[in-house]
Amino acid sequence: MLVAAAVCPCPPLLVPEVAAGAAPELTAARAACTDALGVLAASRPDLLVVVGPAEQSARGPFPEGAPGSFRGFGVDLDVRLGGGVSLAGAPERPLPPSLAVAAWLLERTGWSDAPVEGLGVGEPLEAERCVRAGAGILARADRVALLVMGDASACRTLKAPGYLDERAAGFDAEVARALGAADVAALKALDAELAYELKVSGRAPWQVLAGAAEGADLGGALLYEDAPYGVGYVVAAWS
Repeated sequence: MLVAAAVCPCPPLLVPEVAAGAAPELTAARAACTDALGVLAASRPDLLVVVGPAEQSARGPFPEGAPGSFRGFGVDLDVRLGGGVSLAGAPERPLPPSLAVAAWLLERTGWSDAPVEGLGVGEPLEAERCVRAGAGILARADRVALLVMGDASACRTLKAPGYLDERAAGFDAEVARALGAADVAALKALDAELAYELKVSGRAPWQVLAGAAEGADLGGALLYEDAPYGVGYVVAAWS
């Protein structure tokens, strides 16, 4: 069963070394992520599954110890998922950026409470398949926790990556409400086409969470919601 979930944004700028001089702008978001991961640790899971958006080459499962890097962002910084070591002789497929950020968060908070696995999901994945994938995660262990990575719209201001779209603020407000209230039905009902138009990276991971949380009767708390750089970032904890 799903015993807890944390929802965090996944911009590489969350990593201070990547953000450099802009690092203080996300101090509150980092603190909220730390609090959310604390909820995961307190749930005493048997397994933590990290779910995040990924390009086609980085979709599917990742084992504990899978490597990630921020070298593509000009920073000499490497991470491993869960801090473990990959199996000898196993091919090391690099983590997508969203899961690399998650790995950094786990290292930052000293995660050692349960084994960790990763799952990269594609933005185009239909809602029903996301929900089924979430339900399937529950078969991995008796007590499962999820760390769900993803950003809301990238269209909140004129300088946002997707320019200003008047629909973005309303979409993000509903996402923040649903995640803060652990509203599974609302997450399942998110408009995939609108999410795509608003350059939302978290829609599919959030719907995976909805599938895993069906019947779990978890309560939610919204820990952070803002749109620095014109991109919606949400942090929530379910327990």
